Parts: sequence; C-alpha cells; structure tokens
Amino acid sequence: MTDTPVANPRKTTTVRRLGPVDIAALQSAVLAIPEEVWAAENAGKPNRFDVLDETRHIVFRFIESTNDWRRSHDRPSWVQWRAVLEPVLAQAVRGYGYARGVFPRVMLARMPPGGVIHPHVDAGPAAKWPHKIHVPLTTNPGVVSFFGGDEHHFPAGDAVEVNNLGPHWVCNNGDAARIHLIFEYYDADQPDPDWLEPFLRLSQAR
Repeated sequence: MTDTPVANPRKTTTVRRLGPVDIAALQSAVLAIPEEVWAAENAGKPNRFDVLDETRHIVFRFIESTNDWRRSHDRPSWVQWRAVLEPVLAQAVRGYGYARGVFPRVMLARMPPGGVIHPHVDAGPAAKWPHKIHVPLTTNPGVVSFFGGDEHHFPAGDAVEVNNLGPHWVCNNGDAARIHLIFEYYDADQPDPDWLEPFLRLSQAR
C-alpha cells in the first residue's frame, strides 16, 4: 500500500476521441447568456488559478476538496441548467459503459479572442482519478490546444477526453470566443486506489 497518489490507469495519457454529441440546445442556451451573468458567475467561481488568465467560467458542480473527487456538490446554477446539460453529458460518456458514473466537476469555460491558458498540469489528488472531458460548443480555426505532447484543434460538437496530468495549454488566435463544456467523470463502481485513504489520513494529520 502506498500514500503516493498515482493516476487512474483508465485515464488517457494523450487524447481520446469520444465522438459527436448533439450540442444544439446547449449551444443555443449558452450563446444567450448575458454578459452580466458571465461576469457574476466568474466572480464567484471556485476554480481561481492564475494560469486561466482571462478565461471566464460558469461552474455547475464542483468538488469539496482537491484531495477527494468522491465529494462534490451542486452549485445554484446546476438547477437551472441541468435539463440542457444532462443529455450532452450522457452522450459524451456513453462509450465508457459505466453503470454508476459520477460527474464531480461540470463547468463552461469561455476564452476570448487572443486569450490563453498557460502551460500547467492539473494538481491535487482529485485530478488524478476522473476522466477530464471537453465538449467544444463554439470554436474557430485559430484555437489550438496542447495535450499529450501534441497540438490539436477540437471541432464543435466532438467530445474528447484529454490528459490533464501532463503539461497542457490553450490559445485562441482567432477572432471569436472559444466556449467549452468541461467536466470530469468517474466510475463509482471502480475500487478506490490503495493510496487514497492513507493520503487523506496523512493530509488530515498535518
């Protein structure tokens, strides 16, 4: 047994194309979000990191602690958006075949023209177990994403799992915003890793 967090072996180490998703209803709803709502939601978001630069977020679900992906909560906006989000989430993850799949983090991310997400890796044990999935809702040819050691352009409506544990970055060199639905997903029936409980005990003792 070890208390050193290691990645879920089911996670991709590069990118995994999950296939097309019907984004029409969600895309329409997202494009209708007023600027003041984006500003208010972004001001209250729990994911504040310098690497995100000018990217704005609307967070629907989030984890209680960066140490444990199994404990998450709905934010107020989830109730309003659940009906339009759930069909997209379900379509994106259908290939995994999990009977009890859980979405610990769900959010929208809007990167303005000229925006950048600086090179980084997702830190914390809670990032090591769930799949990290993107569903592009709006994009343009100038959007470049770096995951798994290569540059990619992800088309709107094509879901993709990305390697969030290796260095990654995004830049929007186009003249329109890039908006992605970003979420995490894990199998509640998969046994917890051996390192989790020792790590949590050690963290609580510090």
